[in-house]
Amino acid sequence: INTASTIVESSYLIVCGGLMADRLAKMMAIDLDFRIIPFRGEYYQLSPQFNNIVSHLIYPIPDPDLPFLGVHLTMMVDGTVTVGPNAVLGWKREGYGKLNFSPRDVSEMAAFPGFWKVLKANLSTGFKEFLDSLYKPGYLKRVRKYCPQLKLSDLTPYPAGIRAQAVMSDGELVHDFLFSETERSLHVCNAPSPAATSALPIGAYLCDKAAVKFRL
Repeated sequence: INTASTIVESSYLIVCGGLMADRLAKMMAIDLDFRIIPFRGEYYQLSPQFNNIVSHLIYPIPDPDLPFLGVHLTMMVDGTVTVGPNAVLGWKREGYGKLNFSPRDVSEMAAFPGFWKVLKANLSTGFKEFLDSLYKPGYLKRVRKYCPQLKLSDLTPYPAGIRAQAVMSDGELVHDFLFSETERSLHVCNAPSPAATSALPIGAYLCDKAAVKFRL
């Protein structure tokens, strides 16, 4: 591995590339049938007077056809409560702002047949997510299903996240783990949500998989 300042050598390589998973796999000459499509998840934080509005995490009933969690309420470690995320198509892989745009990322998406297929299959849902991103009252309406007393002024800006969603060339959204391999490398190309919450068992799973593959 060549970095800007040094060269790192290893016998084996485990790649957890997130938004760059497909590009890193292609650098290893792996033939791919998927691409990473970025979806921006936008959040709000509730006003401090609502820090005790819930005592548990509250999630919507999931749509089995979509891998996204939907807008939910989360108690943070600092005692605050956030709501979100939605799932808005991103125009830049590492674009956390609404106006972020990457010509390279967009051109790669446009050249990938799976992008157009997944867009066509989920056009109405995607349009609704886009509208709620632009129209705060629409976002509030979703939150008020859990907490009807909330008002627009109770939703304060909070940093967005980016979901690295693997999409197959036939337009299928990957719901499960997706791995690519070479003789000496293991690439995690898709990790289903909630990957951060499950980071430790996922890490243990990868260690076991690597031990078998590399005969460690």
